[in-house]
Amino acid sequence: MNRELEIMIMTASDLPTIPVVATKVMQLIESENASAEELAKVVATDPAVAARVLKISNSSFYGCQRQIQTLSHAIMVLGFSTLKSLVVAASVKQVYKPYGLTEKMLWEHSFGAGLAARIIAKATRAANEEEAFLGGLFHDIGKIIMNTMDSQQFQSAMQKCYNDQISFAEAERQVYPYTHSEVGGLVIKKWNFPDLLMHAVLKHHTFDFVEDEDPYQVRLACVVGLANMFCHKVGVGTREPDEELELHETEPAKRLGIGQQDMEILVDNFVAAYEKDKSFFG
Repeated sequence: MNRELEIMIMTASDLPTIPVVATKVMQLIESENASAEELAKVVATDPAVAARVLKISNSSFYGCQRQIQTLSHAIMVLGFSTLKSLVVAASVKQVYKPYGLTEKMLWEHSFGAGLAARIIAKATRAANEEEAFLGGLFHDIGKIIMNTMDSQQFQSAMQKCYNDQISFAEAERQVYPYTHSEVGGLVIKKWNFPDLLMHAVLKHHTFDFVEDEDPYQVRLACVVGLANMFCHKVGVGTREPDEELELHETEPAKRLGIGQQDMEILVDNFVAAYEKDKSFFG
């Protein structure tokens, strides 16, 4: 990884931080002696996050049969692992401000990839659904950070992308000495998320695994990378859909063993879920 970039990210004082409530929730859950009431109290300290957690917990994404009206009920119904990813999602939304068109599209793409990753993980059992959701949610966080660090430089990469009809990866190579995946991986590390998540973000485009890479790590990165491709295929958070992208022929699809027929079903499920639930994440 780019050493200069690592020093820059780790020492930067003006980068967005994960809101305190998400950090506290993660610490409480990891301490393994948290109660639903304690967690509800922590979440309630940030009304915007609390409202969004309640809203999302009532979406079809989590398939609850009855209306959830209190935080402690949401926690009991959804479980701690799901609560963690919901609080992180609700908190991360705040990192996507100021809310211009760029941020709006990046948020839609990130939420879409989180949703797609969860659907892929559930269908293939290749990865934990909540880890996959967070990997998808965070896969392009590097773009938001690059936009925050120097919005003019970021916009010039975006313009190249649209004007020259090239991928963002190609455009950023012409503008930056590093990639959004590297930036994202380092920010995940700075925010103290697990290494698994950092590597999934880092490798969601390249899939360049070492020979003795942990098989679970490989699967998680492939789920996240494929989720990103789902969004490109159907045009979630992108200017237009990439209809020519043959998902079943991509490297992550091959590594996960997903054939054409199953892929079509997964994409249909994703489109339906995204349309149904996007308002809950807005």
